[in-house]
Amino acid sequence: YDEAMSGSFFTDLRIAKPNIHLGVGSGSHAQQTAEIMRRFEEVLIQEKPEALIVVGDVNSTVACALVAAKISFDTAGTRPLIAHVEAGLRSFDRGMPEEVNRIVTDHLSDLLLVTEQSGLENLQNEGIPAERVQFVGNTMIDSLLTFQDQADRSPVLQELGLRNPAL
Repeated sequence: YDEAMSGSFFTDLRIAKPNIHLGVGSGSHAQQTAEIMRRFEEVLIQEKPEALIVVGDVNSTVACALVAAKISFDTAGTRPLIAHVEAGLRSFDRGMPEEVNRIVTDHLSDLLLVTEQSGLENLQNEGIPAERVQFVGNTMIDSLLTFQDQADRSPVLQELGLRNPAL
Protein backbone atom coordinates (compact mmCIF):
# COMPACT_ATOMS: atom_id res chain seq x y z
CA TYR A 1 0.00 0.00 0.00
CA ASP A 2 1.24 3.45 -0.90
CA GLU A 3 -0.67 6.59 0.15
CA ALA A 4 0.82 8.71 -2.64
CA MET A 5 -0.08 6.15 -5.29
CA SER A 6 -3.60 5.76 -3.91
CA GLY A 7 -4.16 9.51 -3.89
CA SER A 8 -2.93 9.89 -7.45
CA PHE A 9 -5.74 7.64 -8.75
CA PHE A 10 -8.38 10.07 -7.51
CA THR A 11 -6.56 13.08 -8.93
CA ASP A 12 -5.46 11.57 -12.24
CA LEU A 13 -8.77 9.89 -13.02
CA ARG A 14 -10.83 12.78 -11.63
CA ILE A 15 -12.94 10.55 -9.43
CA ALA A 16 -14.31 11.34 -5.99
CA LYS A 17 -12.34 10.28 -2.95
CA PRO A 18 -14.05 7.71 -0.73
CA ASN A 19 -16.36 8.91 2.05
CA ILE A 20 -14.64 6.52 4.47
CA HIS A 21 -10.91 5.83 4.59
CA LEU A 22 -9.71 3.21 7.05
CA GLY A 23 -6.18 4.60 7.13
CA VAL A 24 -4.46 1.22 7.30
CA GLY A 25 -0.96 1.33 5.89
CA SER A 26 1.59 -1.34 5.14
CA GLY A 27 2.53 -4.28 7.34
CA SER A 28 2.69 -8.04 7.23
CA HIS A 29 -0.32 -9.81 5.73
CA ALA A 30 -1.54 -10.68 9.23
CA GLN A 31 -1.01 -7.17 10.60
CA GLN A 32 -2.70 -5.48 7.67
CA THR A 33 -5.63 -7.91 7.55
CA ALA A 34 -6.22 -7.70 11.31
CA GLU A 35 -6.13 -3.91 11.36
CA ILE A 36 -8.50 -3.65 8.40
CA MET A 37 -10.89 -6.04 10.14
CA ARG A 38 -10.77 -4.06 13.38
CA ARG A 39 -11.40 -0.72 11.71
CA PHE A 40 -13.95 -2.01 9.21
CA GLU A 41 -16.05 -3.62 11.93
CA GLU A 42 -16.55 -0.16 13.47
CA VAL A 43 -17.71 1.16 10.09
CA LEU A 44 -20.16 -1.72 9.58
CA ILE A 45 -21.64 -1.28 13.05
CA GLN A 46 -22.11 2.45 12.44
CA GLU A 47 -23.36 2.27 8.83
CA LYS A 48 -25.32 -1.03 8.85
CA PRO A 49 -25.31 -1.41 5.05
CA GLU A 50 -27.63 -3.81 3.27
CA ALA A 51 -24.80 -4.95 1.02
CA LEU A 52 -21.03 -4.93 0.81
CA ILE A 53 -19.19 -5.05 -2.51
CA VAL A 54 -15.60 -6.27 -2.36
CA VAL A 55 -13.30 -6.29 -5.37
CA GLY A 56 -10.35 -8.43 -6.33
CA ASP A 57 -7.97 -10.40 -4.17
CA VAL A 58 -6.14 -8.03 -1.84
CA ASN A 59 -6.02 -8.18 1.96
CA SER A 60 -8.83 -5.62 2.33
CA THR A 61 -11.07 -7.81 0.16
CA VAL A 62 -10.87 -10.86 2.40
CA ALA A 63 -10.74 -8.82 5.62
CA CYS A 64 -13.94 -6.90 4.87
CA ALA A 65 -15.76 -10.00 3.60
CA LEU A 66 -14.87 -11.91 6.76
CA VAL A 67 -16.09 -9.12 9.04
CA ALA A 68 -19.35 -8.81 7.10
CA ALA A 69 -19.90 -12.59 7.15
CA LYS A 70 -19.52 -12.75 10.93
CA ILE A 71 -21.30 -9.57 12.01
CA SER A 72 -24.85 -9.52 13.34
CA PHE A 73 -26.77 -6.25 13.37
CA ASP A 74 -29.60 -7.62 15.51
CA THR A 75 -30.87 -10.70 17.33
CA ALA A 76 -32.18 -12.09 14.04
CA GLY A 77 -28.61 -12.27 12.75
CA THR A 78 -29.07 -9.66 10.03
CA ARG A 79 -25.87 -8.93 8.13
CA PRO A 80 -25.02 -7.34 4.79
CA LEU A 81 -25.16 -9.30 1.58
CA ILE A 82 -21.58 -9.82 0.38
CA ALA A 83 -20.89 -9.41 -3.35
CA HIS A 84 -17.44 -10.25 -4.76
CA VAL A 85 -16.39 -8.62 -8.04
CA GLU A 86 -13.78 -10.68 -9.97
CA ALA A 87 -14.95 -13.87 -8.30
CA GLY A 88 -13.75 -17.29 -9.41
CA LEU A 89 -10.33 -16.26 -10.68
CA ARG A 90 -7.65 -18.78 -9.75
CA SER A 91 -3.90 -19.16 -10.16
CA PHE A 92 -3.95 -22.60 -8.49
CA ASP A 93 -0.92 -21.52 -6.45
CA ARG A 94 -1.82 -21.59 -2.75
CA GLY A 95 1.61 -20.10 -2.01
CA MET A 96 0.31 -16.76 -3.32
CA PRO A 97 -1.44 -14.71 -0.61
CA GLU A 98 -3.84 -13.40 -3.26
CA GLU A 99 -4.96 -16.94 -4.10
CA VAL A 100 -5.86 -17.57 -0.47
CA ASN A 101 -7.75 -14.26 -0.41
CA ARG A 102 -9.67 -15.20 -3.59
CA ILE A 103 -10.75 -18.61 -2.34
CA VAL A 104 -11.80 -17.45 1.13
CA THR A 105 -13.66 -14.41 -0.21
CA ASP A 106 -15.53 -16.48 -2.80
CA HIS A 107 -16.70 -18.97 -0.21
CA LEU A 108 -17.86 -16.20 2.15
CA SER A 109 -19.73 -14.25 -0.54
CA ASP A 110 -23.45 -14.43 -1.22
CA LEU A 111 -23.18 -13.07 -4.75
CA LEU A 112 -20.19 -13.90 -6.95
CA LEU A 113 -19.70 -11.52 -9.87
CA VAL A 114 -17.54 -13.29 -12.43
CA THR A 115 -15.46 -11.54 -15.09
CA GLU A 116 -14.43 -14.46 -17.29
CA GLN A 117 -15.50 -17.96 -18.30
CA SER A 118 -12.79 -19.70 -16.27
CA GLY A 119 -14.25 -18.10 -13.14
CA LEU A 120 -17.60 -19.75 -13.79
CA GLU A 121 -15.92 -23.12 -14.21
CA ASN A 122 -13.75 -22.72 -11.10
CA LEU A 123 -16.71 -21.83 -8.88
CA GLN A 124 -18.74 -24.73 -10.25
CA ASN A 125 -15.82 -27.09 -9.56
CA GLU A 126 -15.64 -25.77 -5.99
CA GLY A 127 -19.31 -26.51 -5.41
CA ILE A 128 -20.59 -22.93 -5.33
CA PRO A 129 -24.32 -23.02 -6.17
CA ALA A 130 -25.06 -21.53 -9.61
CA GLU A 131 -27.76 -19.23 -8.20
CA ARG A 132 -25.05 -17.29 -6.31
CA VAL A 133 -22.98 -16.69 -9.48
CA GLN A 134 -23.46 -14.01 -12.15
CA PHE A 135 -21.27 -13.39 -15.20
CA VAL A 136 -20.75 -9.60 -15.45
CA GLY A 137 -17.92 -9.21 -17.96
CA ASN A 138 -14.45 -7.83 -17.47
CA THR A 139 -14.44 -4.80 -15.19
CA MET A 140 -10.85 -3.92 -16.15
CA ILE A 141 -11.80 -3.65 -19.82
CA ASP A 142 -14.88 -1.62 -18.87
CA SER A 143 -12.64 0.77 -16.91
CA LEU A 144 -10.19 1.01 -19.80
CA LEU A 145 -12.97 1.92 -22.21
CA THR A 146 -14.42 4.45 -19.77
CA PHE A 147 -11.10 6.30 -19.45
CA GLN A 148 -9.71 5.72 -22.98
CA ASP A 149 -10.44 9.24 -24.26
CA GLN A 150 -8.92 10.80 -21.16
CA ALA A 151 -5.81 8.63 -21.53
CA ASP A 152 -5.50 9.54 -25.21
CA ARG A 153 -5.51 13.26 -24.30
CA SER A 154 -2.97 12.84 -21.50
CA PRO A 155 0.39 14.59 -22.01
CA VAL A 156 2.27 11.85 -20.13
CA LEU A 157 3.94 10.38 -23.25
CA GLN A 158 5.31 13.77 -24.23
CA GLU A 159 6.37 14.49 -20.64
CA LEU A 160 8.34 11.24 -20.60
CA GLY A 161 9.85 11.88 -24.02
CA LEU A 162 8.09 8.89 -25.61
CA ARG A 163 6.97 9.24 -29.21
CA ASN A 164 5.75 5.79 -30.23
CA PRO A 165 1.93 5.91 -30.31
CA ALA A 166 1.87 2.11 -29.91
CA LEU A 167 3.04 2.59 -26.31
